Amino acid sequence: MKTVGIIYIVVLIFAATMFAQNPNSPESRDTSRDNVIGSEFEARIRQYTAQREALEDTLPALPKKATAEQIAAHKAALLKKVLADRKGAVRGEIFTPEAESMIRAIIAGYYTGRDAVELRKEVAEAENKTVPIKVNAIYPEAAELLEMPPPLLMALPDLPKQVRYRFVGTNLLIVDRENHLIVDYMTNALP
Repeated sequence: MKTVGIIYIVVLIFAATMFAQNPNSPESRDTSRDNVIGSEFEARIRQYTAQREALEDTLPALPKKATAEQIAAHKAALLKKVLADRKGAVRGEIFTPEAESMIRAIIAGYYTGRDAVELRKEVAEAENKTVPIKVNAIYPEAAELLEMPPPLLMALPDLPKQVRYRFVGTNLLIVDRENHLIVDYMTNALP
């Protein structure tokens, strides 16, 4: 009878640990697959930034002591070239379904329970509701720039310096730092 009781205890402990483990936690993810997906994601975003840099190189260089008007004109000319180059761009070219799944899991793994509620509240209170959620739309300069929490930023795939992550509602965007162009976005990014 003691053996049956010990078996029940072992089974209960095993079941409790299985139910307690978060399937989205970093420990339970297939890291080799995630590394491949993350590398491919980073390669796609580097491809965008390389093309953007190549387009900028075709513009006349700004003088060392450029005026505000010259900087604005340079920025507008770059934006025009980038938009022309990305005329057929669609959602999902960078945030593929696999990348979206991986990123959702990373976010869910770092923000559970009360932390997830706090993150949703912070994002909901941001004054960026006027931002159009569309590829090649412009993130308005007047809209609030909600900074990414550092632990999450460290967990997400790296971005080149020319772009950054931004939350708008439950959407996660990749936005060009200089011309505020929305390069790509994913929906339902928050847990």
